[in-house]
Order: sequence, then structure tokens, then C-alpha cells
Amino acid sequence: MDVLSIGETMVVFAPKEVGPMRYAQDFSTHIAGAETNTLIGLEKLGVKTGWISQLGNDELGQKILNFVRGEGINVDSVKLISEASTGIFLKEKFRQDQTRVHYYRKGSAASLMSEANIDESYVAQFKYLYVTGITPALSASCKQTIFKLISTAKSLGLQIVFDPNLRLKLWSEDEAKETLKQLIALSDIVLPGTSEGAFLFNTQSEEEIAQEIINLGASTVVVKLGSKGAYYVHNDISGYAKASKEIEVVDPVGAGDGFAAGLIAGIIEGLSIHEATEQACNAGALVTTVKGDVEGLPTKEEIEQMKHTGHVDDVIR
Repeated sequence: MDVLSIGETMVVFAPKEVGPMRYAQDFSTHIAGAETNTLIGLEKLGVKTGWISQLGNDELGQKILNFVRGEGINVDSVKLISEASTGIFLKEKFRQDQTRVHYYRKGSAASLMSEANIDESYVAQFKYLYVTGITPALSASCKQTIFKLISTAKSLGLQIVFDPNLRLKLWSEDEAKETLKQLIALSDIVLPGTSEGAFLFNTQSEEEIAQEIINLGASTVVVKLGSKGAYYVHNDISGYAKASKEIEVVDPVGAGDGFAAGLIAGIIEGLSIHEATEQACNAGALVTTVKGDVEGLPTKEEIEQMKHTGHVDDVIR
């Protein structure tokens, strides 16, 4: 297998109507988690993946497990436990242009993960470890687990890919800044956004953000610039890449996860850092054309179509 990740995936409940949630009658549900979003994106690009996590031994846990397994992700290291419930969150469209998120994940099954969840023989089957800054924010034991997993992965020769994925609702600014910098220092490839760079290094300059991360020890940095594309640094090579065409955004959710999938898949394919970053930009752009977290994650065929023609009109989703 190629890429391993660890993290919490939850069931999202979203009112079908716009307005304060107190008045909502009907809700839709879907599955959401930054790490599994990226793994699903990788599976669609032909990369074999695995996931370490913990879910409640309840109906929502079974729902997530069935969904993730159905997308092709290996779930041999996912545990179902009876001591805690599966996490959920509510996504409220308060106004037409305002969305609010309410988490119910404190004390969730995933937040109780510990070093006992790390099976060295399982980790040894992979080449890359993809981690985000969300998991260490869930609890003290999750934070210890992340560092244990990275240490194990590095000892086995895996490349560490890190997306800061800042979530200040989950922890304090001081702890977030300290922990994220520690994780950057342990990583080979780092994928920050400019807002995360501003938080960590007090600058919104993509070149300065990349240099700060290189100074901490990473060998490759790709700074996400939204619709403007991305800035990359790899060894002595640096430059910019962007999507092959500007497209109308339907839903920006999941674009960063699609970007990560496109980049990692490109690196595994042996593409140059420019080509891999361009693929990441195209993947992220295509995600935004479909409403939902994973529904817009593209196949390799769609990315190639986007690259060579600038559109995907004649590709059947």
C-alpha cells in the first residue's frame, strides 16, 4: 500500500433549509473528515491507502466504516469501541452567505485514541504517512499518538506529509502554534495555506512562509494560494503552478483535501514538483465544482481532461 493516515471522521447533519437551526425540520447526512477525504481522493487517483482510527460501536460508527471501506480504503486498523460514541457535527446555513459549524466530538471514540492504536507491522506496509493538525488537537492522548506514529513511520523509512489544517476551535493558539511547528520539523513535505502561514510565522508572503518551513527541516513545501494556485519549493527548485482553467465555484469545502490528494499522487507517479503541484491545483479546483466534501473528488481521467483541454464538459462523472 502507498499512503497511510490517521484521524477522526464524523457524520455531518445539515438542515435542508436556510436559516437558524432551531427552526429546521429536515436534515441531510454525509461523512466528513479531512484525512479520509484525502484518502478517498487518492483512491480515485489509483493510490492504495489505509486509515487508522477509532469509531463508536454504534450505528453512526458502522455508517462511517461502511462508507470508508466502500471507497476502497483499507480499514484493518480501525477499531470500534463501546466506551464512547462516534463524533458528529452540525453544519448550519444561518444565512444564504453564512455557514456555522457546531462540533459534538469532545470525548468521542476517536478522541480516545492512544499509542496502543499504532501497529508497527501495519505502518510498515506503507510508503507515505499523511497527517494533519486536526488529530493532535482532539485530546492529549491523540497528540501523543500522532508523535508516536510519526516516530514509528520515520524509523520504517516512510515519507511524512503534513497539512497544518488549523482548527482553532479545538485548542488554544499557543498550543496550536507550538505543536504545529514541532510537526513541521518532523515532516518531509508540508502543505500550508497562507492563513496558516500567517498564524505560524506572522507573514502572508508565500515565499517567506516556505522559507520558514524549510528552515524548520522540511525538504518540500507547497503553499496553497486558493484560486491563484500554489507556490512550491523543492530542494533548489521553486515556482508557481495553477489550475489549467478558472472554474465557477459551487462549494469550496474539500478543495484542500483534493489538493493534497493530487499532489501526493503526483509525487508517487514520479511527476516533477511543478507537474505534481499543477495536478494538485486541478484536483482542488474540480472538487469545488460539486457540492459536498468528497463528491467532487476527481479521477485521473478528469484531471487529464482538465489539463489538456481546460474543461471537463464531456467527462461523465
